[in-house]
Amino acid sequence: MEHTTPDPAIFGHVRIVIGMVVSLTVARLLTGVALFIQHPGKVKAYPVHLAWAAFLLLFLLHFWWWEFRLQALTTIGFGVYLFLISYCCLFFLLAVFLFPTTLDDYAGYEDYFYSRRKWFFGAFALVFTVDLLDTALKGEAYFGSFGYEYPVRNVAFIVLCLTAAWTASRRFHTAFVSLGILYQLSWIFRAFDMLE
Repeated sequence: MEHTTPDPAIFGHVRIVIGMVVSLTVARLLTGVALFIQHPGKVKAYPVHLAWAAFLLLFLLHFWWWEFRLQALTTIGFGVYLFLISYCCLFFLLAVFLFPTTLDDYAGYEDYFYSRRKWFFGAFALVFTVDLLDTALKGEAYFGSFGYEYPVRNVAFIVLCLTAAWTASRRFHTAFVSLGILYQLSWIFRAFDMLE
């Protein structure tokens, strides 16, 4: 079979669909945060919950930034397309887990967050697992360009997410999200600051 140069429109088409799911996720997060401004006395904010919303938004923006590297793929089959859309859907599920449609069955966001932590952190552990596959998809050289830090980072986040799903320790959750945000910012600016 003869190899031809892929049509650049294919990459654009895939990014548009990914962008739609990413946009829904960002909208869900921003709408959830806006509720605290719209109804300050109705629902009490819980700092750890809001910090995870900030972490997810940061991760999502980072995801969209690095997906530019998909253009390195010479072909994109339906399996890869389905994988990428499924990956994006995980972000949307995380946003829904953070900001449910209603809090009627819960005393507030703190109560909700800890009662649903197994779902949230289970899905987040899956995101870090899928992220390894997504990076591998962009090629062995690209994956290897991050050295040992990248796989160690993902495995550490998976273990910490599984621990967070298991424990309701407020101290652990506060430390995890605080250090997680600091590390993620460091990681982004060290490894992904410029697109070339």
